[in-house]
Amino acid sequence: MNQSEFVKTITPFKDRVFRLAKRLLVSTEEAEDATQEVLVRLWNNKEKLGGYSSVEALAITITKNYCLDQLKSKRATEMRLVHSNYTDRQAGLQQQAEDRDSWNWVEKIINSLPEQQKIIVQMRDIEEYEFEEIAKMMDMNETAVRVALSRARKTIREELIKKHSYGIKSN
Repeated sequence: MNQSEFVKTITPFKDRVFRLAKRLLVSTEEAEDATQEVLVRLWNNKEKLGGYSSVEALAITITKNYCLDQLKSKRATEMRLVHSNYTDRQAGLQQQAEDRDSWNWVEKIINSLPEQQKIIVQMRDIEEYEFEEIAKMMDMNETAVRVALSRARKTIREELIKKHSYGIKSN
């Protein structure tokens, strides 16, 4: 595989690699470093890439493992995801503020989830991977992925309900 073929192969998913790294690591700089490391690893093994059914799945798996190794070695505790495309551009200022507030709470809740659930939510709900792809990348069966996603979504829903109903008494 020459350089041009390699670039054509990785271009469709390199942003997903960065977003997953950004989800798992503390800073943009660390996510950029992780993305570069993954691309270097793929480049160094470019002759073997033809043997993989999905180079993207391989890249995501490498990214996940690299980032988790980085987190373990640094014992990082703060993670952050920034989504600037959440709010409707036509919404009024009050709605935009409410949307931002809700998204900030969702971010905090996602960041408090166990690592596995956090990764699965990122891959399914944000990156829109299929369950089969996530199962391969996470080395899990599809049922386990669905259960983990269901539990994560339930936690997110329950925490948001608590937040939004704070101070409201029900009869």
